[in-house]
Amino acid sequence: MPHAQLDGLDPEILRNRKSEKWNTYASDVLPAWVAEMDFPLAEPIQSYLERAVEAGDVGYPTHPIRTGLREAFAERMESRFDWKIEPRQVEILSEVVQGIYLGIQAFCEPGDGVLVQTPIYPPFLHAVRDTRMRLVENRLVEAPGGWEIDFDALEDQTSGSLSVFLLCNPHNPTGRAYTRSELEKLAEFTLRHDLVVLADEIHADLLFDDRQHIPFATLSPEVGARTVTLTSASKAFNIAGLRCAVGHFGQPQLRRRFIDALPRHTRGGIGMLGIYASMVAWREGQPWLEEVRAHLQANRDHLMEVLARRMPSIRCHLPEATYLAWLNCSELELDGPAADFFLDEARVALSQGENFGSGFEAFARLNFATSRDLLDQILDRMASALEQRA
Repeated sequence: MPHAQLDGLDPEILRNRKSEKWNTYASDVLPAWVAEMDFPLAEPIQSYLERAVEAGDVGYPTHPIRTGLREAFAERMESRFDWKIEPRQVEILSEVVQGIYLGIQAFCEPGDGVLVQTPIYPPFLHAVRDTRMRLVENRLVEAPGGWEIDFDALEDQTSGSLSVFLLCNPHNPTGRAYTRSELEKLAEFTLRHDLVVLADEIHADLLFDDRQHIPFATLSPEVGARTVTLTSASKAFNIAGLRCAVGHFGQPQLRRRFIDALPRHTRGGIGMLGIYASMVAWREGQPWLEEVRAHLQANRDHLMEVLARRMPSIRCHLPEATYLAWLNCSELELDGPAADFFLDEARVALSQGENFGSGFEAFARLNFATSRDLLDQILDRMASALEQRA
């Protein structure tokens, strides 16, 4: 298989893409915000898409459950995470966020509480608000060694009707890959309070330093029975625009409640290219992913070194997973949100911290899934803006 092209990326070619990352800001802005990688596609995925287009094979797909996607996902879970699942318990979706919205609607009554650990991927917060449920916020705590779950506060946040726990593991934006001990404590809490767990595990393939992802549903049969695992090939293989995801349900009753929440056709169909590209990714894309993950880990380490050397007032705990760095800029004492400063003064677009929860205006999220030279340009612009401010 050809090596992945991870360095020497041309910004002009990237700006010609139609995706959101390179088309939201002015041409003089370097984007390091939305969770999309800049790398070309894995060769097996590229080849499949080229063959499909050449053959005009872009019609209606057969029913998704007959495509083999569920079986490919089951193979992937067993080979990567030693998790044996029943393909019949997998539902095919357009995206993980769709699964979150539908899951809240399926497993909550109007006004029920939904537990969320902030700072958090913004659609978690949008989903609770848009479905008119009650946000129950368990804020992570920034400790000297990194971001930690506040288990004491967790026990104090169970008043009222609490129905669903939205788990993000690996965690976006902090980059935490929770330990087995942490997950077991969360599992015990969900069992004791009879919660359905919607587990967003979309970054499961992007752990660093030889860490191994632990699917929440594998902690015990009792935990698995109340867990809906939502994931996709989109993040690890950079195919978000093809719109395909899966949800695994720990018991048939969960899946039935989910399906009954809204008629299937109100969700929209799943495109053929997304279905088969996901299958190719899971079955043939691992060599490409190993190269990408090594590159991301090296970029992460480089990012941390540059922050320490040139921007020591910005605190960032080493991401254990994802390709996202959560920057605490509070010591800079900026007049407004941190992301606004770097956009205006450095012409670098970061994700706005306040979108990840109230009180995080002094934070920003940086995406380091790009070539080293582009990452260096991003960091140099940020450091120079701070040096000029001093």
